[in-house]
Amino acid sequence: MGVGAVEAPAADAPPVWKIDDDDGRRPWRLAEVRLSRLALLLWVLLSAVAWTVLHWRLRHAALRKEEEGLVSMCEERARMLQDQFAVSVNHVHALAILVATFHYEKHPPALDQDTFADYTARTSFERPLLSGVAYAQRVVHADRESFERQQGWIIKTMKHEPSPVQDEYAPVIYSQETISYIEGLDMMSGEEDRENILRSRTTGKAVLTRPFRLMSNHLGVVLTFPVYLSDLPPDAKVEDRVAATAGYLGGAFDVESLVENLLRQLAGLVELVVNVYDVTNQSNPLLMYGSEVPLGHPSPSHICMLDFGDPFRKHHMICRYKNKPHVPWSAISTPSGVFTISVLVGYIVYAAWIRYDTVKEDYRNMEALKKRAEAADVAKSQFLATVSHEIRTPMNGVLGMLDMLLDTDLKSTQRDYAQTAQVCGKALISLINEVLDRAKIEAGKLGLELVPFDLRSILDDVISLFSSTSREKGIELAVYVSERVPEILLGDPGRFRQIITNLVGNSIKFTERGHIFVQVHLADHSNLATEAKLEPLANGMNGHKDETAAVSTNFSYNTLSGSEAADSRNSWENFKLLLSYETNDMQYGSGSDKVTLVVSVEDTGIGIPLDAQGRVFTPFMQADSSTSRNYGGTGIGLSISKCLVELMGGQINFVSRPHVGSTFTFTAVLRRLGITSEVVGSTELALSMLSGRNGSSLISLKQPSMLLIENDSWGSNMDTSLRTKLLEMKNSGCTPVSPKVILLAASESDKLTANYTVDSVITKPLKASTLATCLFQALGIKQSRTEKLEDSGSLRGLLLGKNILVVDDNKVNLRVAAGSLKKYGAKVECVESGKEALALLQVPHKFDLCLMDIQMPEMDGFEVTRQIRAMEAKLNEQSEVNDALETDSTAAKWHLPVLAMTADVIQATYEECTRCGMDGYVSKPFEEKQLFKAVQKFLDPSNQHD
Repeated sequence: MGVGAVEAPAADAPPVWKIDDDDGRRPWRLAEVRLSRLALLLWVLLSAVAWTVLHWRLRHAALRKEEEGLVSMCEERARMLQDQFAVSVNHVHALAILVATFHYEKHPPALDQDTFADYTARTSFERPLLSGVAYAQRVVHADRESFERQQGWIIKTMKHEPSPVQDEYAPVIYSQETISYIEGLDMMSGEEDRENILRSRTTGKAVLTRPFRLMSNHLGVVLTFPVYLSDLPPDAKVEDRVAATAGYLGGAFDVESLVENLLRQLAGLVELVVNVYDVTNQSNPLLMYGSEVPLGHPSPSHICMLDFGDPFRKHHMICRYKNKPHVPWSAISTPSGVFTISVLVGYIVYAAWIRYDTVKEDYRNMEALKKRAEAADVAKSQFLATVSHEIRTPMNGVLGMLDMLLDTDLKSTQRDYAQTAQVCGKALISLINEVLDRAKIEAGKLGLELVPFDLRSILDDVISLFSSTSREKGIELAVYVSERVPEILLGDPGRFRQIITNLVGNSIKFTERGHIFVQVHLADHSNLATEAKLEPLANGMNGHKDETAAVSTNFSYNTLSGSEAADSRNSWENFKLLLSYETNDMQYGSGSDKVTLVVSVEDTGIGIPLDAQGRVFTPFMQADSSTSRNYGGTGIGLSISKCLVELMGGQINFVSRPHVGSTFTFTAVLRRLGITSEVVGSTELALSMLSGRNGSSLISLKQPSMLLIENDSWGSNMDTSLRTKLLEMKNSGCTPVSPKVILLAASESDKLTANYTVDSVITKPLKASTLATCLFQALGIKQSRTEKLEDSGSLRGLLLGKNILVVDDNKVNLRVAAGSLKKYGAKVECVESGKEALALLQVPHKFDLCLMDIQMPEMDGFEVTRQIRAMEAKLNEQSEVNDALETDSTAAKWHLPVLAMTADVIQATYEECTRCGMDGYVSKPFEEKQLFKAVQKFLDPSNQHD
């Protein structure tokens, strides 16, 4: 089973990522969905109700407006009909006055039938609504015979029969030519006509008959006016009116023509249906105009009363729309718009609700998944810890025993076998470290150190590591570091070494001829592109059309070995250009304390196929399956290198050509040690640079902290003038803090400090240690104890005579640890359980240090350490109480240094070690340098005195 493999679940086991409370929450989730849908449905129904109400209100308002328009139009037509009828009545009245004037007041009468017919014919345009007028004279029965003799005809009824005997008669003596056929007819022969004539003469007003068919087949009425012999006052009595009555003037009104002419005059966009009724008898209204056929649709109507001047007769007009009133578009569009907006708002709220529930549910799922991921991460960490422990524990025994075996007298063959086994074991440990490094990187728990280191020394170590292999293969292996690269840099030397080792190791592995060339330059002076890409060639790679033909030729190139390199920018011409940058007076760059290095590793190996170049930095991926068989490796080195480069603030890229080679280039941002210098020819020039008048880029950006002056440049009166100028610059603000002045001289410092006003004097010959001490003193920096270690710097000096307790349940590990520690002079005692360790560590005890294994049965190392610390804390509290009671007591506090001796190298194990009270840890299998760093601060006497 490889790292990262997990045991497959059983067939009936639940899914790995199944949410625990999903079944419990599903009914509630379904209820929420149903509730939201029901709410949406109710909202739609409410919106539909709102649409109906709004539509009804708008339609009702439109109908009310149409009714108001109908009322207005109907009233207008009724008013105009009454006006036109009144005009016609006035014309008839005027004609009645004409008859009274010219027939009765003139002697002999000036009016006869021909004159009346001619006059009425010529003035008929004034009476367009009258089909004809006629005058009937009042004749009493006593005068009937003389009247008939005078007229030459007898009085007849409306049926053209001789009129029967009655009190009085009203025969027509004058008639318009259009109705000449009624001449001689007695208007009082009909019962209704007689009543109308009698009402007319008693009231003195026009009297109307009920509707009847005229000769034109139109409906009409007869208007009757009394003709008096003399003018009567308005309040004349009925007897006076009857006595003064001379006759009756009547006219036939064409009501249909009257209404049609009126409607034609008022015709507009809206057509109306008008009916005029005689409603004298309410139970049986008589139609005067219009149609009795009902409309095919309900329509609003309006009734207007008509006053034609006859108080006995009642008339009204009914108006309605001919066409069904249209529903206004606004009554549909406005409610529809409101309904649409309302539905959209409801849907938006519904969608937001659903989205909220979805997000909330997703959040719950994510929380559950997060917990599972965290649990999986913990399981992964535990798995890595277990795998690391289970592999490192036996490997610790193997490597430890091999190391102890190599310390014995062995034959050459035996020593060779033991050394080979030791190399293989270390290779396995290196592979485990790479896998764990990758896991740390994925978890984001891999940090970088920030310590001073010598870059050139690291490169020398790497070259030394691969020098034997390169000699065996006949490969030229070389390193060039630019002189501009600082000697000491601040960074993580271990990780930097790991990157270089991975790249050079790959080059050694895949290169059989030619060279491997490592270059280090400053980014400011290098033209090597960090975003390197394969250069496009006109005729394919190396002048060939395909990859298989792109083999190295026999030509000689300007490279380290004469073989062609993948990146043509690493040519001899570019290398000479870089050298020219270093030999001229070019500045280091900005005054920043950061240094960006460009490191390239060039080889003339087999290169990388084009189809595999995209997955070079993918973990556990190689060009093809044959790569692992032919060259070995796991394919994780470049992936880790890329992650480490990115942690250092850089980038890594490559140029590779199959069968030609590869060039890997990466950048790394490191820090300077913090000291920069500027060399000038005289003190005057230095002072001018301080004032900014003639300064360089370095000095102008950052004020110097120190002036080192050669004794030969120190002229007469220099001390007075120098101090004066420095004081003036400080007062003027050019130099906020005056720099320290150090004199380089060949005489005794005590005599020189008396003669010169300087801060310090360094005597020649100049030594690095002397200069460093002087710089520390001048700048107020204290040297650390580790820089002054001499005899105590060796591991044997630390462990000689020390009592060390080793706790481990593995007997092989106990033998290895005991053998390793005893080799350095330590007194070692071993126990196999935590309980035995607690028994030996009861205060007071003799031990100076305890190496504690973590994973032990019954009681692990964490718990043992907690009990040790609890026991020490209790004794220390009692000591403090005793110290308070006895002032002369100076009892020391108990604290046994406990180091975890663990094969687990993951971050979680380190954190747990700190939490339980351990002072540090030593990884299995441990080496001399690692062990020295771990025990130095606890066993070094100089540290204990600080």
